[in-house]
This record gives sequence, structure tokens and C-alpha cells, in this order.
Amino acid sequence: MKKSVAFLFFLLAFTVVLAACGSNDKETNNASKSDQDLYEKVKEDGVLTIGTEGTYPPFTFHDDANKLTGFDVEIAQEVAKRLGVKAEFKETQWDGMFAGLDAKRFDMIANQVGIRPDREEKYDFSDPYIESAAVLVVREDNNDVKSFEDMKGKKSAQSLTSNYADLAKKYETELVGVEGFTQSAELIVSKRVDGTINDKLSFLDYKKQRPNAPVKIVDEAEDASASGLMFRKDSGKLVEEVNKALADMQEDGTYAKISEKWFGEDVSPK
Repeated sequence: MKKSVAFLFFLLAFTVVLAACGSNDKETNNASKSDQDLYEKVKEDGVLTIGTEGTYPPFTFHDDANKLTGFDVEIAQEVAKRLGVKAEFKETQWDGMFAGLDAKRFDMIANQVGIRPDREEKYDFSDPYIESAAVLVVREDNNDVKSFEDMKGKKSAQSLTSNYADLAKKYETELVGVEGFTQSAELIVSKRVDGTINDKLSFLDYKKQRPNAPVKIVDEAEDASASGLMFRKDSGKLVEEVNKALADMQEDGTYAKISEKWFGEDVSPK
């Protein structure tokens, strides 16, 4: 009798475990299905929600009329238009951007997110929609510095916590701390530093705003970092349709038009 009771308890416990496993599998399948159906939901709602900072010119920021604008904003708006839906931006600080995507506060991020292996493990990315290489910028009349190697022992204006500061250290420059590219350029123009190793897009934006500034690029790194629109894992068809929209934009010249507006040249990935 005791054996029969024990056996019944065993069966009951086993059934509970199976039910829990089945429930977990069902939840996992539902979550996966939810992401796979994201494109259909976007189409049905007529809205593509997009996470962005709104404080990072010229990519995503507010103009003098306090309107959200920028290169990334216009690219995302055009993508949504080609998907046949409305772009709805949700402004979020960078520190909370990925968590907001995880929590499904928005469907994708448009904020110059670099495509890196560690991020690709957890997220989906569109095809690269912009690339930027490190460049060496000096005063226009400086003919002594022609390459990164020529900066050895010379003063370089750098944001000390940036990857470009690390690159400047590699070339054994004397670092002078600044808050951003504009300050770096000002120090170069006033001859208080010899140059800066920086983001090419930052240089193009600066020259777009100040075409007469006496600064020039004298060297450019061979490897460029690529950025993509970012999604939760398994966003499937939505990523495919976004990639199609990006490709069509480059093919029909829309991308070049947006690019030239913000940077003065076509910065599409090569």
C-alpha cells in the first residue's frame, strides 16, 4: 500500500514537471512567434516605433524649432515610408537604449549603433547604412604632418575616453583633452595642437557647418566601422523589409540626397 501511494506521488510530481516544461516551451515558442510576427504587427498598427537619443547631432537632435531631425532620423523616416507605415520616435538616453529595445518599448533603434560581434550575439542588425573611418585632421597650411605616423611626439586634441584617443596613443602622440570635435578643430586652427585623430563623419559635419574653417584631412584609416539599425533577435521579416528599403534608397538616389544634405557628400557604405 505504501509503495502504491509513493508511486502515485511520483506520477503526480512527474506530471507537474512535464506541465511546467510544456508551459515554458509554449512561452518560448510564443515569444519567438511574437518576434517573427513583428512585421505583421507593424503593418497592422501602421506604425514603426524607433528608439533614438535626440541629443546627438548631426545624427539625431532637435533643431532651433525643437523639431527632432538629423541624418538617422531622416533615414528611419524614409525606411518607414517605404514600409508603408508611420515612423514614431521614442527618445531615450543612450544608457537605457538597449534596455528599451529589450522591453519592447520600440521596434528598432536608429542611433548610429556600431555593428560589433558582442552586439550581434544578442541583437539583429540591418545591413550597414553608414560607415566611418578614423581620419587625421590638421591645419590647412600644415605640410609637415602627412600621416598618422608623423604625429609621433606631437600634440593631438582628443576626447580622452574615446576609441580615437586610444588610437592617438598608439601613434605616441601627446594627448590634449577636449570635449568634442569642435573644440579639437579650434585648437588646431589656433595652433595650440598639431592635429586630431577623429571620426570622418564628425569632420564632414564640421566642414558642412563651417566650410571656410582652415582644417583638412591628411590621412585615413583603411578599416571603417559600420553602423546599422538594430532590432531584437529573431525580428525576421521586419529586418528583411528594412534591408530592402535601404537598398532601394541607395539605388534610386534617395540615400545620397539625404547624405549630401547632412555631410556634403555621399557616405553610403562601399
